Amino acid sequence: MPLRIRFVLWYGGLFVAILFIVMGLSYAFHVRSHYDSLDHTLITSTDHAANESIGELDSPRLEQIGKDLEVSLRLYDANGTLLETTTKAEELPRSSPQAILAAPAKPPFDSVANLVPSVLERPHPAEGSFGVISERGHRWRIYVLPLKQGGYLEALVSLDALDRAVRALRILMAVLGLVGLAAALLGSWAVASRALLPITVVDKTARSIALSRNFSQRVPLSARHDELGHLIETLNEMLGSLQAAYYAQQRFVADASHELRAPLTIIQGNLELFARHQNIPVAERQEILADIQDEAVRLSRLVADLLTLARADSGTTLNHYPIELDTILLGAFREAKQLAQGQTLFLDTFEPAQIMGDEDRLKQLVLILLDNAIKYTAPNGQVHVTLRRKTNVVEIVVQDTGIGIPAEALPHIFDRFYRADPARSHDPGGTGLGLSIARWITEQHGGQIAVTSTLGEGTSVSVSLPIGPR
Repeated sequence: MPLRIRFVLWYGGLFVAILFIVMGLSYAFHVRSHYDSLDHTLITSTDHAANESIGELDSPRLEQIGKDLEVSLRLYDANGTLLETTTKAEELPRSSPQAILAAPAKPPFDSVANLVPSVLERPHPAEGSFGVISERGHRWRIYVLPLKQGGYLEALVSLDALDRAVRALRILMAVLGLVGLAAALLGSWAVASRALLPITVVDKTARSIALSRNFSQRVPLSARHDELGHLIETLNEMLGSLQAAYYAQQRFVADASHELRAPLTIIQGNLELFARHQNIPVAERQEILADIQDEAVRLSRLVADLLTLARADSGTTLNHYPIELDTILLGAFREAKQLAQGQTLFLDTFEPAQIMGDEDRLKQLVLILLDNAIKYTAPNGQVHVTLRRKTNVVEIVVQDTGIGIPAEALPHIFDRFYRADPARSHDPGGTGLGLSIARWITEQHGGQIAVTSTLGEGTSVSVSLPIGPR
C-alpha cells in the first residue's frame, strides 16, 4: 500500500474518530440536558401545586393553579379516581398513579444519552415516581406525587416536540459526520501530499541519478527547516561524498590501468624482441632480461600496493596486540641502510615504546617513509630517524635533506597515484601509492601523520601513535 494512502487512512481515521467522539458526547449531553430539564419542570410544578394550592381534596382548585404552568396536572383520590384536571380529560392519555409508583419507568433517553451523567442539578423526588406513556405514536412524560392528605397529584408533559428536536439533531449529526468524514479524508490527502512532496522530489532525483549515473545532481533545497529539510541536506551531503568517491574511483582505475600498462608494455615488448630475434648477443640478452626482471618486480610491488588499498577500501581492520615499536623501527632501519646509495642514515633519539598494533603493517609504514626519504635524497645527503615518547603518544620522525616538496603539492601528497613534478623526474618508476598506504596504516592504529617540507631543503614526516600498556 502506498505511503500516501497509509497516511490518509491513519490521519483521516484518527481525525474521524476524534470527530465522532466529540459529536457523540455533544449529542449525548445535549439530549440528556433537555430531558433532565423537562423532569426538573415536572418536579417543580408538582411541588408548587402540592405545597401551595392543594388544601383539602374536597375543594381542589387545579383550574386556577395550573393555568399558568407548562405542564398538565391531574388530581386523583386515594383509590385512583380522577377528581380534576387542568386540561380536558380526553386530550390526555390515561394512566394509573398506583402503577407508576409501583413500577417507575426508565428515563426516555436514547442509548447514547444514557451513557453520560446528568449535567443539570435537579431536586430528587423523595416520594414521587416518573413514568412514560405511549399512545397513538405519541409519548408523555409523567410524574406522580402521593399527597399527605391522601390521593395523588400527577404532572404530564408531551414529549413530541422534544422527540422531534432530538430526531432533527440526529439527522444533523449524521450529516455533519459525513461532511466531517469527507473533509477529513480530503484534508488528510492534501496534508499527506504536501508533506510527502519533498520525498517525491528525492525519489525522482535518486531515480535520475541511478539511470544517468550523474552524481552532480542535487535535491532542490526547500525553505522549510524541519526533519525533511534536514534529510534533504543530509542526502545532498551524501551525494557530494558519493560524487567525490565515484570520481576518485574513476581516477584510481585510470591511474592504475596506466601504471600497470607501463611495466606490462615493457615486458611484452622485450618478449616479442626475444621471439623475433633468436641470435641476440649475450650482453644485450642480459640487459633485456634485467629490464624484464625490474619491471616484473615493479609490477609485483604495484599489485601488492593496490591489494593493500583495496583492503583498506573494503573496511578491513588490523589486528592489534602489544608490540615493541622500537624493535620494529630498528629492524626497518637496518633494512633501509641496505637500500641506501650513498645516503647516510642516522638514528637520533631512540626511546623504548610499546603500543597496540600490527607488527607487519607498522614495519611496512616505517619502510615506506625510509624508502621515500632515500629515493629523494642525493647520494651525499642525510636521513635522520627519531623515536621518542610523549605524554600519551609515541612519535616517529623521518627527516631528510632531499629535494623537498612544493607547497602547492603538499595538500595532495596522500592522494593515490599523485606525484609532484620533482618526484616524477627524480624517480620515474614510483607509483604514488606509498603515502596513501602509510596514512591508512596510521589511521588503523588511531594515529596521525603529518608532512612538512621546503623545496630544495628536505622533508620531515611525523607519525604519532597512541601509547599502549606498559
